[in-house]
Amino acid sequence: MNIQAARTASSEPVLLRDNQGPVAVLTLNRPAARNSLSEDMLGLLGTMLADIAKDDNVRAVVLAANGPAFCAGHDLKELTGRRSDADGGRAYFQHIMTTCSAMMQQIVNLPQPVIAAVQGVASAAGCQLVASCDLAVASAKAGFATPGVDIGLFCSTPMVALSRNVARKHAMKMLLTGEIVSPEHAAAIGLINEVVAAGQERDRAIELAQQFASKSSHVIGIGKAAFYHQTELPLAQAYDYASKVMTENMMARDAEEGICAFIEKRDPSWEDR
Repeated sequence: MNIQAARTASSEPVLLRDNQGPVAVLTLNRPAARNSLSEDMLGLLGTMLADIAKDDNVRAVVLAANGPAFCAGHDLKELTGRRSDADGGRAYFQHIMTTCSAMMQQIVNLPQPVIAAVQGVASAAGCQLVASCDLAVASAKAGFATPGVDIGLFCSTPMVALSRNVARKHAMKMLLTGEIVSPEHAAAIGLINEVVAAGQERDRAIELAQQFASKSSHVIGIGKAAFYHQTELPLAQAYDYASKVMTENMMARDAEEGICAFIEKRDPSWEDR
């Protein structure tokens, strides 16, 4: 087991990486700050995701957190501290929101599947983080909220990911009320995939990740990219695009091998090409 710690100027690691075979487990590690997304945390997540995107040994990613909360969203103390800037903090606020949005898109654009393992409350940008992952497994003690409206800061960037996961009226209710949604309701509206007993969410997410890791990473990468691209297209364009993707996929070595293995009733031997 190879454990890496991403550290800032302090000695306490805010982001952990645990390589479990072909699965990279990234763990948010600011439990005292409810794993809020500080500038350092955002930067480290972006750097680590960029490294994983180029790492052929990583075939799936699990995003977890330590402590009672999964992620409380942006570090409001850090943001408020910049109101003394000459511009009232505007440039810094824009920097943080842009950096966070770029990191969320890195998750979507990552060739490997990303599974959130949610052990506690995921609120605001923390809920956005869950919604940005490809799948999510939640503890029975988890909760989900976009409560910015309660403090005068509407969750506009979390809204982007949330509204691409759940139906409009469900998203709007979460955004307008700020109420915490139970994991069972989150599963019912499509924000997460499944609910497990408290303490089992990380193991279940890793189990799913190992299942994905047994497939052709080349084919998984093709499929993930195509999934997100086609959802933004009108129906006819989506079919046209998907037909071209399937044609190219058919030309891949692993498609030829997989189909032959199916016909011959044997296990395929992937080469990830």
